[in-house]
Amino acid sequence: MYKVALVDDHTLLSEAIGGLVRQFINFEVVNISVNGKEFINYLENAASDKPDVVLMDVKMPVMGGVETTKYLSKHYPRIKVLALSVEEEESVVMQMIRSGAKGYLLKDTRKSILEQALLEVINYGFYYTNTVERIVSQTENLYEEEVVLKDREIEFIKHACTEMTYKQIAEKMFLSPKTIEGYRESVFQKLGLKNRTGLVIYAIKNNIFTP
Repeated sequence: MYKVALVDDHTLLSEAIGGLVRQFINFEVVNISVNGKEFINYLENAASDKPDVVLMDVKMPVMGGVETTKYLSKHYPRIKVLALSVEEEESVVMQMIRSGAKGYLLKDTRKSILEQALLEVINYGFYYTNTVERIVSQTENLYEEEVVLKDREIEFIKHACTEMTYKQIAEKMFLSPKTIEGYRESVFQKLGLKNRTGLVIYAIKNNIFTP
């Protein structure tokens, strides 16, 4: 049985989602917490019921989804986080992915998509919905054609996957902001990207960046 936990401050909603998950074959819900702190306390006292996947809300009191996901990535890397939120702004999606989330779902997701996402996160390590694909604005051949990146471009990508600004990246790489802008344009053109969210997803999928 695959074990699932839910972390969401909306108790009625999380109970309803938990009920859906229990209907999936080979899935069981082992914990429902109202915020990240409560969930971490549960993990520290759970002997054998640690989940395989956590459905994680983003905005919660006490300890939110980004902070909790970062903590799990560092202390419980085996547990995979699947963000589940009403937020679809690019900055929010990117924060969760940078923090270590393996996928991002909206709360109006269909039951079949939720089940598929849970299975793919468990079996393949990540799942990105059409919502994320739309935000990323990928081209049709993104990730399919072999792309040759220079060492400095790879270094730039690693820094761009953090929360550093382009100015800070320039200082880190001992380059001018204009040169960094050139790297940005070159990398985005080679990969067919239009924003940093797409760059983060590409870097994770291709083992350039590990949250």
